[in-house]
Amino acid sequence: MPDRTLPVLYADDWLAVVDKPAGLMVHDSKLARGEDDFLADRLREQLGRPIFLIHRLDRATSGCLLLAFDRDTASALGKTLMGGDVEKDYLAVCRGWPAEEAFTVDHDLDGGPGKPVKKPAITHFQKLLTGELPVPSNGFETSRYALLRCQPQTGRFRQIRRHLKHVFHHLIGDTSHGDGRHNRTFRMHGVHRMLLHAQRLSFPHPQDGRRMEITAPLDAGFRKAFQLLGWNEAP
Repeated sequence: MPDRTLPVLYADDWLAVVDKPAGLMVHDSKLARGEDDFLADRLREQLGRPIFLIHRLDRATSGCLLLAFDRDTASALGKTLMGGDVEKDYLAVCRGWPAEEAFTVDHDLDGGPGKPVKKPAITHFQKLLTGELPVPSNGFETSRYALLRCQPQTGRFRQIRRHLKHVFHHLIGDTSHGDGRHNRTFRMHGVHRMLLHAQRLSFPHPQDGRRMEITAPLDAGFRKAFQLLGWNEAP
């Protein structure tokens, strides 16, 4: 039987940050489609106590996920999140090389299926690394890719993925909003996951205000993409 234990990056009496694996749904929802394995259920069993999720990660996204062990802590962290004092850094591999070293996408997004009302959505991006693969693309002899740091200022449904599509720098491995041809290129080279990782989470601890900073390592699939593109470990 496979190991169901989830890596705990930080834990105390009030809260924890866990490293969510790619491919695992956080909790049951309309998008579950018959799934019966959820991160929330695993954690309750693993930690032996109630948990309160402070935010979400898409099923295909890996990395830092914040949770609380009681309602008061969950409420305090929720207010901190809504107040903009939680910093979230993601790493993403996209198609193409963005022209600017740093850029911001300010593009309203709806709330997903059944939620048609559009709301403000802002994501800040920084270009960290660039690479090429010897695969012809759009009349060029190679295909270009970039590693981005993504810092969402708001928390809309699939925000980073949809913002990258909006600027034609589709996220690699994204089967809903990405570019199928580039996704196939990476699968042919053995990379079978969406390349979006919640690398860093920073927030004030609700008990004493000290600044917490938690990071999650890249998994084997993401590291394989780095090797493919000739990159060292993430900046």
